[in-house]
Amino acid sequence: MFSTIAVEKLRVGMYVHLEGGWLSHPFPRSAFRIGSDEQLATLRGLGLKEVRWSPDKSDLPEATSADAGPAAAGTEPGTDVPAAAPQPDPEQVERRRALEAQRATVQRCERRYSEAARSWREATAALGMRPDAALQCSAALAQGMLNDLLVENDIAIRLVNGASGDRAAAHALNVAVMSMLIGRTLKLDEAELLDLGIGALMHDIGKLELPERLRHPDEGFSAAEVTGYRDHVAKGLAQGRRLGLPAGALAVLAQHHEHADGSGFPLRLPGDKMTRPARIVAIVNRYDNLCNPPARVHPLTPHEAVSMLFAQGRNRFDANVLSAFIRMMGVYPAGSLVQLTDERYAMVVGVNSSRPLKPRVLVHDPKVPRSEALLLNLEDTPDIGIRRSLVATKLPPAALEYLDPRPRVAYYFEALTATAPRQEPSA
Repeated sequence: MFSTIAVEKLRVGMYVHLEGGWLSHPFPRSAFRIGSDEQLATLRGLGLKEVRWSPDKSDLPEATSADAGPAAAGTEPGTDVPAAAPQPDPEQVERRRALEAQRATVQRCERRYSEAARSWREATAALGMRPDAALQCSAALAQGMLNDLLVENDIAIRLVNGASGDRAAAHALNVAVMSMLIGRTLKLDEAELLDLGIGALMHDIGKLELPERLRHPDEGFSAAEVTGYRDHVAKGLAQGRRLGLPAGALAVLAQHHEHADGSGFPLRLPGDKMTRPARIVAIVNRYDNLCNPPARVHPLTPHEAVSMLFAQGRNRFDANVLSAFIRMMGVYPAGSLVQLTDERYAMVVGVNSSRPLKPRVLVHDPKVPRSEALLLNLEDTPDIGIRRSLVATKLPPAALEYLDPRPRVAYYFEALTATAPRQEPSA
């Protein structure tokens, strides 16, 4: 039996039902028994005037039930309410708090990513008729991302759902997120980081002037088609100059396909003629294109992409920047499917850019619903590590369905705190 009650009259022990999906609130479930004052405070902060509750599923002392009042609660006189509430299990209370904090973190990252994708689309939509607006929007987006980055805490690379169906926005954001993190690792100053962010966000704007079939290179391209594809660099540079992008950002647009060994295009510049931001974007651009290629090309796993860059890119890319990139992403970057040393299957969800060898993983556990699974922080479990990386087809069907990897690997920043949710290893 459902009843309604004003939010200010909610009490610990009431079983409530929230409207909307899990993205509308930070709780792991939409129907649950209020277990703490912290949950009460969170509920009252949602901006709701009243909620539904189930008296028959609630655990309330008689006095508290009377406080709710039949009129306010919508209950009928004579409804039986348990006389005493059992003491909550401390472990369950702590787990619930950790789940709430984890869900809030996911929502925050997804929201910031969605806002960034929308801003990028607004900036590129304004390129033709409103160049001033395009410049203002792209600069504001890069500054907002920089603000997320310049915190005292460690920063993690967080796996997010990504810009659904919008490859161009997802690619621009991935390149910007990873490039700015490398810039932070290499201690670029704020002005250089801002130019790096703008350049990374706008590095492919020249492709917007190309026919769709020429926007991504193909082994079957004719010489004329290769030339047409490579022309996106010159078109992008011209657009950037028309917008009034800063010089540091323009260098990224001009040089993001150059290689340290002089084998790149369009000018075959050696590494010492490239700016440091351009050398960063050249590596990250290649990594993201390996993980998130056009539909007709088979993607590499993040682990495979890092391994390929290490094996084949030591001459092609700047050695110091490549080393910083690999140290930051880790051997198993976010998005990797792995098997742990205790034989369980998992997906890497977040990598601390300062300590990447012990990422946080979502572990397949058939005893725990995926929506209630706490991430396992391998920094806290010295006896558990990663044994190997796997492609999706090598996972058992049940583990693959549970982990549910996205077809596109997308990243955003996550500031870490000392009180991050922690999961104890299961037996």
